[in-house]
Amino acid sequence: MDEFSLPPQRQSKLQALNPLMGLTILIVEDSRYASESLRLLSLRSGARIRRADCLTSARRHLRVYRPNVAIIDLGLPDGSGLDLIRDLAGANPRLPVILACSAADPHDSAAQAQDAGADAFLAKPIESLARYQEVILRHLPPELTPTTPRVIHNDRVTPDLVAYREDLTHAIDLLDQPDPPLPYLRPFLMGIAQEAGDRDLEAQARGLMRDTRGAMRRALSKKISEMSPRL
Repeated sequence: MDEFSLPPQRQSKLQALNPLMGLTILIVEDSRYASESLRLLSLRSGARIRRADCLTSARRHLRVYRPNVAIIDLGLPDGSGLDLIRDLAGANPRLPVILACSAADPHDSAAQAQDAGADAFLAKPIESLARYQEVILRHLPPELTPTTPRVIHNDRVTPDLVAYREDLTHAIDLLDQPDPPLPYLRPFLMGIAQEAGDRDLEAQARGLMRDTRGAMRRALSKKISEMSPRL
C-alpha cells in the first residue's frame, strides 16, 4: 500500500508531516557533503530525489525524466550552474520550480540566479528543514501545492562526516593533478568548509594559490587523519 491508497484522513496527516510528498527533486551539486544535506532535507519532507554532480550528468538525467524541482549549485566542475538555469527557465514546458544555491556572496549570487531565471536562491549552508520546505512550497504551482497545512519542523540536518571526508579526498585528488583547477577548487573548498563550519579550512582555501597547494594538501590530509577515529 502506497501513500495514495491510504484513507483520506491518514493521507492528510501524512501530507502534513511530509509536505513535499509526491515531488521529485533533482539536486545538481558537486559536494557530497552539501548534497547529503539536501538529500536529508528532501527525504525528511517526503520527496524523492535524484542527484547529479556536474552539468553533463544533470543534462543526462533531464533527457530521461522531468523533476518537479531542480536545485542547482552555481559552481560546478564543468561549468556554471547559471547556464543550466537559463536553459531550464527558457524550456517549454518549464520545470515547476528552479532554485539556485551557492556558498559565494549571497547578494551577488542571488542577483545572478534571478537574472538567469531561477525562482529563488538558497544560501549555503542549507540546514533548516522549515526554511527548505517554505522556499519550495512558495514557488510550487497551484496544482502541485498541498491543500493540507503542514507541520512546521524547526529541525536542522547534519550530514555524515563520511561525506565531508569524501569531499576532502576529492580535493586532494584535484591538487595532485599536474595542472590543478584552482579557479574551481578554491570556491569548492570554501563552500564545503562553510557547510561543515570549518573556519580554519575556509581561511586556508581563500588563500589557495599554485605555490601553496602543497601546504593545502598537507592540511587536508591531516584533517582526514584526525577525522578517521570519529567515523
